[in-house]
Order: sequence, then structure tokens, then C-alpha cells
Amino acid sequence: MMSDTPGEQRFLDGKRVLIVEDEAIISFMLEDMFAELGALQVDHAASIAAAMSCLNGLTPDLAVLDVNLGGDRVYPVADALEAKGVKFLFTTGYGRGGIEPAWTHKLVVQKPFNVEQMTTALRELLGLD
Repeated sequence: MMSDTPGEQRFLDGKRVLIVEDEAIISFMLEDMFAELGALQVDHAASIAAAMSCLNGLTPDLAVLDVNLGGDRVYPVADALEAKGVKFLFTTGYGRGGIEPAWTHKLVVQKPFNVEQMTTALRELLGLD
């Protein structure tokens, strides 16, 4: 599933990642991918309340936020991450057009995405490209 390009396989070594996603299959796919990339810990939250609870107990190194969580917008979580200085990107089926104007400067990965698209976005988020 992952490429064998040197330096690409483990660029999340030691990092803690928060996935805020209400579709379990996507959340677990991302967890598997992040584990292959070397993530130390991957936490999941399927709602704004669960994400905020996670953030009370830890500060991740980066986060992936689904914009639409069962009809609720993820922006309160984005605000909390921004306040903590945590790097994050959005995922959405609506592309950049589905992002509120205040957040259009952030990286957006359009659903459906593949491993290569997410890897490219994560590398950009972390300033590795």
C-alpha cells in the first residue's frame, strides 16, 4: 500500500495524530496509514465533543479534521487546535468550496482521497516538501 521511496515511509516517526472523522472506515484507514508512516499514537474522535475531550488530555502533533461531522461543522475543534499551535488539515467531499472563508488558507484534501494524496498533503503540512 505504501511506496518504498526512502524518507517517505516513516516521516511521522514519534508523532501523535488526532483524527476527527465520523465515518469509521475512513478513520481506521487513516490510522493504518499513519501507523505505516511511523506515528507513535493515533487518537480518534467522531464528534466535536469527543475531539474537545481528547484535546483536554493531550496535544497532538498534527490533526486531520473532517469538516462535516454528522451535520455539525468541525470549526470549534479547528479553533482549539489553532490556539494550541497544532498543525492540521481538513478533509471534505466538497473540496475547498466547502470550507468557511476564515479557514480557506488551510490545507484541504478532497474526499474520496487515496494514500498518495494524503501523504502529499501531510508532507506539505509538516513542511517536508
